Amino acid sequence: MTADVKNTSSPRKEKEVRKAGGSRAGRSRAQLPWWQRIWRDRAVLLLALPGMAVIVVFQYLALGGNVIAFQDFQPYLGISKSLWVGFENFQILVSGDPEFLNALRNTLIITALQTVIVFPAPIILALILHSLVSNKVRQVVQSVLYLPHFLSWVIVVAVFQQMLGGAGLLNNFLRANGWEPIDIIGNADTFYALITSQVIWKDTGWATILFLAVLAGIDKSLYEAAAMDGATRWHQTWHVTLPGMRPIIIMLFILKLGDSLSVGFEQLILQQDAVGAGVAQVLDTYVYNNGVVGGYWGVSAAVGLVKGVVGLILVLMANKIAHMFGEEGVYKA
Repeated sequence: MTADVKNTSSPRKEKEVRKAGGSRAGRSRAQLPWWQRIWRDRAVLLLALPGMAVIVVFQYLALGGNVIAFQDFQPYLGISKSLWVGFENFQILVSGDPEFLNALRNTLIITALQTVIVFPAPIILALILHSLVSNKVRQVVQSVLYLPHFLSWVIVVAVFQQMLGGAGLLNNFLRANGWEPIDIIGNADTFYALITSQVIWKDTGWATILFLAVLAGIDKSLYEAAAMDGATRWHQTWHVTLPGMRPIIIMLFILKLGDSLSVGFEQLILQQDAVGAGVAQVLDTYVYNNGVVGGYWGVSAAVGLVKGVVGLILVLMANKIAHMFGEEGVYKA
C-alpha cells in the first residue's frame, strides 16, 4: 500500500517540481539585465535594425521638416536661414484659393468612393473565396487575384491604357465592328470610376489576406450550432461570420480614416495630363505641383501638415467611438 501511495503521489510531485522550476526559470529570464537580454537576442535585433533605421530616418526624423510650414523656405538658404513667417502659409486654407478648393473637393470625392466601394470589396471577396469548397480552386483564384498588387502603378496605368485608351483593345474592337469609340481614359466624367476600378483591381486581392486569416480562425462549432438551430447560409454569415470579422474590420476602417486624405499620388499624377487637373488634382498632387514644381515650399508643407493633423484627429475620434461600442480598435483606452 505504501508503494501505491508513492506511485500515486510521485507524478504529482514531479509536476509540482517542474512547475516550480519553470516559474523560477521564467523569473530568472525576466530578471536578466537589459544588456544581457540585448546580447541574448542580438541576432533578432540585427535583423530588425535595417527596418528600424528606415522608419526612424524617413518617418520620425523627417517630421522635423514640418518647420518649413512656418517659413518662407528657400532651398538654397536652408531651414536655419529661411525667413520665419508664422501662420502666413496657412492662410491658403481659409482664403478660398480656387486651386486648393478644387484639390480638396476632388480628394473628398475620391475618399468617399474608396470608402464606400473599395473598402468593402476585399470583405466580399474573402467571403466568396471562403465559401469555395475546393481548396485547389481557392488557391488558384487567390494567386490570380494577388498578382496585381505586386505591379507598380506605372504598369497598372499602362495596362488600363492599352485596354481602354483611344488606341486600346476596346476601341479597336468597336472600330472594327463599325461602332464609335468610347473615350474613357481622357474623359473627366468617367475618371472617378476609372481610378476606383484601378484600385479595386490592384489591391482588393491582396487585402483579402487579412480577412481570410480571420475567417479561418472562426470556430467551426458556431456554424454547426447555427445549422442545428435551422440557420440558413445567409443567417450564418450575418450572425457568425461578420461578428467574427468585426474587430479586424473596425481596426482597418480606423486606419483607413487616418489615411483618408491620401488617395494615391502616383496613380493620379500619372493620369493628370490625360484628363486635366480639374478632376485629377488632389491634395497630394497639389503639394507636389506647388512645392516641388512651383517652389512654394512653405504653402505645400502647411497643406501637408494640416492633412496629417486631420488624419490623426479622425483616428482618435474613430477609436474612441469603437471603445464606446465595446471594440478594442487600434489601441486600448
